[in-house]
This record gives sequence, structure tokens and C-alpha cells, in this order.
Amino acid sequence: MKKYIRGTDGGMQLQGCQNCRARERVMSSGVREREREGVLEHCKGANGLDKVVLRKVRGSSSEVPTTTNPSLSPILFHAYLYGGQVTSWKNEYGEDLLFVSSKATYKSPKAIRGGIPICFPQGTFPAVRYEFRLRVTLGPGGDLMLTSRIRNTNTDGKSFTFTFAYHTYLAVTDISEVRVEGLETLDYLDNLKSKERFTEQGDAITFESEVDKVYLSTPTNIAILDHERKRTFGLRKDRLPDAVVWNPWDKKAKAITDFGDDEYKNMLCVQAACVEKPVVEWKGRQELSAVPSSYCRGQLDPRKVLLGG
Repeated sequence: MKKYIRGTDGGMQLQGCQNCRARERVMSSGVREREREGVLEHCKGANGLDKVVLRKVRGSSSEVPTTTNPSLSPILFHAYLYGGQVTSWKNEYGEDLLFVSSKATYKSPKAIRGGIPICFPQGTFPAVRYEFRLRVTLGPGGDLMLTSRIRNTNTDGKSFTFTFAYHTYLAVTDISEVRVEGLETLDYLDNLKSKERFTEQGDAITFESEVDKVYLSTPTNIAILDHERKRTFGLRKDRLPDAVVWNPWDKKAKAITDFGDDEYKNMLCVQAACVEKPVVEWKGRQELSAVPSSYCRGQLDPRKVLLGG
């Protein structure tokens, strides 16, 4: 499924749709293969905000599903056109893989607390004209890919620099049982210590208190292991050299008005980002996957999460 959303001078609007469908391939009597399109809806969400919902029509493995009632079909993901923000991404069991706060405010100009807010631009809007595009793609295996392009459209040749991040809120069972691998031994800026620069010392990142770090020159693949759920998130990125890891922990959670006091236990932000060195024109992407995992002798299984297989 591909949905294109475009904004000019900061405005977000629906641009159009190409190949807007999800196909479920079904074998019938072991002889022929059929396809059934998913259901794509453009509807109203909280506070009347426009959103796009993709549903998968479910059926048995031996016949083409006959139900076409969207209300009986599981939601695969939905995204609000306000900010181009994905707020739900579900697996085949109906489990939401993204965290959204129960206190989230669906009202402009505040961002929705959870899902995947797009952090652009940082600070005030540029004075020059620019074009922003976002494409959301759901792969046949359930992987969620976001591709963004930012281009200067100013006719007088003036340029501007900016930073960017996919502020991804992952849903986890217990933050104290979560590990992040792929960032060990890297330098990072600690936002809790006036952006002082340090080098990560552990063999993985674990969580016992508030964390707000910007890791620099990060690899393409990062793995987030939810040990309690036995699930591994894979984050693959392109042209996003940095990675931000954030959890507010208990004290800051209580100070955030659109965040539950104890919700820090069930979320972790791992952001594919470009923040240390601002850019002029840019196209980048983030791909998320979720696979079953086990933990044995300190190694993630399956290895493909970090190896990119």
C-alpha cells in the first residue's frame, strides 16, 4: 500500500494514491492463485481529523475470502493526514506495535503523543519555500516503511538547512526488560547533560532511568529486543546517520500533560534521525519490522535483524 502526502510551506495535504492496495495471495485447491485487495479507507478520526486506514480482508487458506465488510476486517495501520503521522501498525494477531498515549491530544497545533511523529523542521519554519513528501508503504510481510523527501523550491536560489527525525514510539511490555543492540561503542550526545559527548560502554543499551541520547554515525540496522514479549523490532534506515533513544521515566512522565504517569513502562522511542549535521536537500527512509525472538547467551535471534538479512 502506498499513500502519498505532500506539504508545501509547512502545509500537509493529500497528494494522491498509486497502487493503493494490499494483496493477500491465497492458494485454492493447490492449483491456482488468486488475489484480493485490502480495504483502504479515507475517514475521520479523533476530533474530526482526517486519517487513512488500511484493513486486510481475512479468509481461510483454501478459498478467496467472501467478506467485504470493513468493520469485520482487521486494521493493519492507520495514519492521520494531520502531520502525516502514522498512529497504528498492527501484526497478524491484531497487536499494535506502536505506542500511543491514552492521554494523547488530537488537536492542532500539538503533535499526537505516540505513533511516528515527523520531526521537521526543528525550531521555526524556514522563510523560504520548500516541498515535503511522505510515502508510507506496507510490505507483504507486514514491514512498515516511511520515505520522505524535502526539496527547496525557492526561485531566488536561497537555501536553508534543517534537521529531521522519525520520532518512533515502539510499544514494549516492560521497559526494564528491553535491550537495544547495534549502538554499542558509539559516540553519543547526552541531552540530559547539556549535549555533552560520551562513548557508549555497554554491550547493549538497557534501561533503569530516564534516557535521552543522540547516537552518532550509527549503522543501517538497529535491533530492539522486548525480552518479556519475545519480540524483536528491526529498524533499518537510509540517509539518516543518527539515532535518538528516549524514555522519560517516572518523574518526567508525570510532568508531561499528554502522557500517563506509568506509560513510560510500555514505550521506547528509537528514532532514525539526521540531527548532528543539518542538511540542505534530502531524501531518506526508515523501515520497521517485528519478528519473534529468543535470547540465548547474549545474542539476538534471528541474526538477520542486525545483519540486514
